[in-house]
Amino acid sequence: MLLQRVITAVVLLAILLPALFASNPLAFNIIVLVMLTAGAWEWGRLIGLRAVGAVVTGVVMLLLCLLTWQQGWLLNSYRVLWVVAGGAWVLLSVLLVKAGVPAWGRVPQWMRWLAGMFVLWVAGLAIVQARQIGINFLLSVLALVWVADVFAYFFGRALGLRFSKQKLAPTISPGKSWEGAWGGALGVVLMAFTWVWIDAAQKVEVASFYTRLYEQGWWLLLVAALFMAAMSVLGDLVESLIKRSAGFKDSSQLLPGHGGVLDRIDALLPTLPLAMMLTSLVQ
Repeated sequence: MLLQRVITAVVLLAILLPALFASNPLAFNIIVLVMLTAGAWEWGRLIGLRAVGAVVTGVVMLLLCLLTWQQGWLLNSYRVLWVVAGGAWVLLSVLLVKAGVPAWGRVPQWMRWLAGMFVLWVAGLAIVQARQIGINFLLSVLALVWVADVFAYFFGRALGLRFSKQKLAPTISPGKSWEGAWGGALGVVLMAFTWVWIDAAQKVEVASFYTRLYEQGWWLLLVAALFMAAMSVLGDLVESLIKRSAGFKDSSQLLPGHGGVLDRIDALLPTLPLAMMLTSLVQ
């Protein structure tokens, strides 16, 4: 299993990194398009659609993204959209996690379908526009999730239940602890201020997400880093809740050793539009 995970990760990086650093964003946009289409197909399966319905869901996402591309939406900033998407993520994810697994099954299927399609589409638009702002900006947002995961894992392993005496969300994701969540938040804060220092030392042309917030005050960066770390955890918990409701261990087996596309991007789904929201509000 470990070898399979490593091979898959190496292949994905070999595809993603050249596209990410290419001067022309076309290849990167196409990769995002493929991921969103696959993610939508997985979403159709998670909400109980039959095989044909899941495929149709993927095709609809593909057409929606192509229409967005053709209409020039990739080139414009949409502050209202980011605020609406970010606010919805904060409110609805908290309510859903608090209500627990049974609550998701009571939501009408058509509403679950629309919600998933909107979440995927907005996240796709956010990552493409973040890449257009600059590679440094996009990487700073992506690294937030990676660092939160790594710190949460090691803090959870070392300190799990030592202080809190209870799991973070035992009925949704039994492996997560409060100690892990606090460790992930600490890692994000340390990375954020380190990134600001590196930006200043290197005199980068395109500021990172963190530097843009720091320019408005160190306190804003601190609050935003903690907030974004919390939202990355909520994104992971929401996907775990949905999979548990559907009786799935993974969203699919498209990525051998890693599960599905949604399993890899669950924490990015809220953090990408929220990063664009915060950036638009401080400009």
